[in-house]
Amino acid sequence: MREPDRIIRLKTVLARTGLSQSTIYRKIAEGTFPPQLKISANGTGWHESEINRWIANPAGWRQRSRNEFGFLDDY
Repeated sequence: MREPDRIIRLKTVLARTGLSQSTIYRKIAEGTFPPQLKISANGTGWHESEINRWIANPAGWRQRSRNEFGFLDDY
């Protein structure tokens, strides 16, 4: 059975990618970095699997579609 996909916060994403906060938000706007998820009224995070996919292939990363529950449609 697959482990659930963890949600990681900005501090962890910054450490894992080596990018600056402004670069991450610029890349999100360009569509070349995974967008953040709203996890509370004032909080956001990222699916760890999407960050791992981006780290593995930054130039080839493309956003996969998610269903209404936030799960990837290709599972």
